[in-house]
Amino acid sequence: MTHAHDPRPLWLPRPDEVDESPYGAFHRFVEERHGLGLQGPEDHDALWRWSTTRIEEYWQAVWDFFDITSHSPWEHVLEERTMPGARWFTGATLNYAEAALSHGEDDAEALVCLQEDGTREVVTWAQLRHRTASLAAALTDLGVGRGDRVVGCLPAGQHAVIGLLAAASIGAIWAQCAPDLSPPAVLDRFAQLSPRVLIGVDATQHKGVRIDRTDAMDEVRQGLSSALIATILVDPGSARNIAGRPGERPDHPSDRLLAWNDLVAGHTEPVFAPLPFDHPLWVLFSSGTTGTPKGIVHSHGGTVVSILPAMSLHLDIRPGDRMFWYSSTNWVMWNASVSSLLTGATVIVYDGSPLHPDPSRLWRIAADERATLMGTSPGHLRASELEGLRPGAQFDLSALRILGSTGSPLPAAVYHWVHDAVGPRVQLHSITGGTDALIAFAGSTPATPVWAGEISARSLGVAMESWDAEGNARIDAVGELVLTQPLPSMPVAFWNDPDGSRLRAAYFEDFPGVWRHGDWVTVTSRGTVLMHGRSDATLNRNGVRLGSAEIYAAVETLDQVADSVIVGLEQEDGGYWMPLFVALSPDAAPGPGLDDLIRSAIRTHASARHVPDEVIPVATIPRTRTGKRVEVPLKRILQGADPATVVSVHALEDPGSLDPFIALARERSME
Repeated sequence: MTHAHDPRPLWLPRPDEVDESPYGAFHRFVEERHGLGLQGPEDHDALWRWSTTRIEEYWQAVWDFFDITSHSPWEHVLEERTMPGARWFTGATLNYAEAALSHGEDDAEALVCLQEDGTREVVTWAQLRHRTASLAAALTDLGVGRGDRVVGCLPAGQHAVIGLLAAASIGAIWAQCAPDLSPPAVLDRFAQLSPRVLIGVDATQHKGVRIDRTDAMDEVRQGLSSALIATILVDPGSARNIAGRPGERPDHPSDRLLAWNDLVAGHTEPVFAPLPFDHPLWVLFSSGTTGTPKGIVHSHGGTVVSILPAMSLHLDIRPGDRMFWYSSTNWVMWNASVSSLLTGATVIVYDGSPLHPDPSRLWRIAADERATLMGTSPGHLRASELEGLRPGAQFDLSALRILGSTGSPLPAAVYHWVHDAVGPRVQLHSITGGTDALIAFAGSTPATPVWAGEISARSLGVAMESWDAEGNARIDAVGELVLTQPLPSMPVAFWNDPDGSRLRAAYFEDFPGVWRHGDWVTVTSRGTVLMHGRSDATLNRNGVRLGSAEIYAAVETLDQVADSVIVGLEQEDGGYWMPLFVALSPDAAPGPGLDDLIRSAIRTHASARHVPDEVIPVATIPRTRTGKRVEVPLKRILQGADPATVVSVHALEDPGSLDPFIALARERSME
């Protein structure tokens, strides 16, 4: 499949804005140091090529440009270009929490914490430093040390941020998840880690309803009881201790129950353990749609040195900016957005539904908080469009420079809606990356134009290519997304994978020494990127490979369709059945007329080959809690597999969304 170039970008950079940006300053820094003969900041491709071929020079330039603090000097930027197992900045000792807390005037806002009920709490830089230091001292007094695990079952708010920073400051390893996960789903993640301390809440709120979590927290504590020495309880609704039961548990005396406010009330000055570059910082978990979620371990140094260019050079976040990226603590974007503290920005976090009471909620927050960057999902942008919102006219978004989107491919039609309804000078940053490697593989810079339906450029330092099955790079053609050079942000390990076999199997089996990410991608001749969905969910109709993203993009041009998923199934008789499941908008009615409209849209915007065999309405499209369609599990269910063996309902936003697919599979088996 070739890509037809649209010669008309929706957004073009202004030279003065580029010159004033961190990206422009870095461009000048590199040119002065290395004399590359770059034509100017607009020549991103040349800078990218240098950054992915002279990778040691590039990452040293990042280290020096951002003046990264190390307690001991590094000896080698990269000992050997190898994957897996690359060792970066050997000899350096640093601390993520120290890097994050080294910015900001004492009385300036570090965190703005918002909740559904309108509660707003500001945490200044001084308060963030003191609360982190106090909690770190309490953890140390409890006996938590380097390499021990501290976990948080917490909503997006100050408690999760402080928990992360406190654990990191003493060299403990952090992990978190949202409290709306069921206890078995929490234990699927945390039990792997044998944590010493659990931080949790007794209640949450969602769509205006307060939900008691007392029994759920007790179940989690019981499941972790063999390792726990303490449980710390906080109240997300009022920031007051609601535990009411501090002390020891009769059933497990070694697990003390402590109150959050008692532990963070001091004015202790921070102390940061100097840690090796590759010392574990946190464990992030895969979506866990099949089997137990994988524990992905990232390092202190890899996170600091990778997040800084991702946030500053690409997302254009500057000291004093106000960063608002909506995310649950279940998702890597929470870790990434909180890490914008590394740039000196204020982080705005929201604990609540993005659609409650309607899709305007996030836009209202961005306006009220004078956000300079707002990040959301394609689903929220699509919901805003279907609601008829005109955020640029309805709200004061004059501070907004960047609108970020990730989680799934963004249809071209939504780019046009953003340009028209949000603002022609707001730069839309569609990005793609993964929990696995922490940062975006492709996104934007202040110097790269924006074309509808395309990601503007490959990220600096990220040697991303599109490969065919023989390992040949492809341009303007669909191929496997691969990374041909190591990155500091690649995981240092999987949890409980002592010989590294699971890590190698996950990324390096198909192309030894090269990271295969599992996505179909096109790199265009002008350097932009198009995502086509997971390569393990490929549609292969009559020997022709089809990307599901083209179908979704076509369907999402229709106001009558709220969501969709396409599945391709090989038949026993050699045939191929490709149904499209659609969740309709409230005012849409199923029937032959709508089917014809959907087929026509796909034929027009994709091709006749992409037209499904059937259009089947369902109430809800199954998605993970991070918004991803579960195409492969649905395919296996429809092929007759036991649903319990192919998908974990704990990983789904709505477990009941599987029911129509299970019923359909049962009907097909009786035909």
